[in-house]
Amino acid sequence: MALAPVLAACTADDPAPGPDAASASGTAPSSSAAAPSERAAPAEQAEPVEPPPTATCYRLSYDDAVAPTSSAPPVRCASTHTAVTFDAGPLDTVVDGHLLAVDSEAVQAGVAERCPAALGDFLGGGPDALRLSMLRSVWFTPSLEEADEGASWYRCDVVALAGAERLAELTPPMRGVLGTEAGRERYGMCGTAEPGTPDFTRVLCSTDHTWRAVQVVDLAAGQGSQDYPGEDAARARGQEPCEAAGREAAEDPLDFSWGYEWPDAEQWAAGRRHGLCWVPD
Repeated sequence: MALAPVLAACTADDPAPGPDAASASGTAPSSSAAAPSERAAPAEQAEPVEPPPTATCYRLSYDDAVAPTSSAPPVRCASTHTAVTFDAGPLDTVVDGHLLAVDSEAVQAGVAERCPAALGDFLGGGPDALRLSMLRSVWFTPSLEEADEGASWYRCDVVALAGAERLAELTPPMRGVLGTEAGRERYGMCGTAEPGTPDFTRVLCSTDHTWRAVQVVDLAAGQGSQDYPGEDAARARGQEPCEAAGREAAEDPLDFSWGYEWPDAEQWAAGRRHGLCWVPD
């Protein structure tokens, strides 16, 4: 999952999950599936099927979460669960007057844009709180067989990354959780080692960790073009704010460490337009 970790298939960090970003330091270096095949929509449409209900909980594995469709049954939210549906609705399958199949690129792209965009409003706390968390959106649409029977809906779930290809259990309620200090602590993004080192893995701040992501560096702000600014420019933008963050977090302002991660060109193209400042914790 990118930026932080990101789920591959149907997920987005904000919005793209992918490999770790480049990193640098001061005194120490610091949720869509592959494009589905196009297919003509059925000539005769069955009776419409209602979208899945929101505020529904599921016990999904990581592999379940990155799949384009889901057959997992709902579970009681008072029981162990790893996903909560926060948005659902009808698919927009008509483009330029043509009815498209649920697995068409245009239909899937619409869902891939909607779910990550809606996640921040659901979790609260603002864009930076989401970027500094391990919470991500994943989404599902009907299988082709279900679509033939009238299903035409999307479902957006929130999940928490527990580490590499693992999901964490969620603690209800999830609505507005990043608007609270306890929620930001539980689902915050931390690391098992100094970012950029072999032992580094992103983990929830509520588990054992030694570094914490504390500040977002908006690399798109004030940039006229949406093209990747280049590695040198992306790296330079974070030096001052991340050094300041490291100084502020340290007990001794003359002896401190900090780290900075910035997106590469591929991550930028996938939607990650920010860097992260890290400090020992």
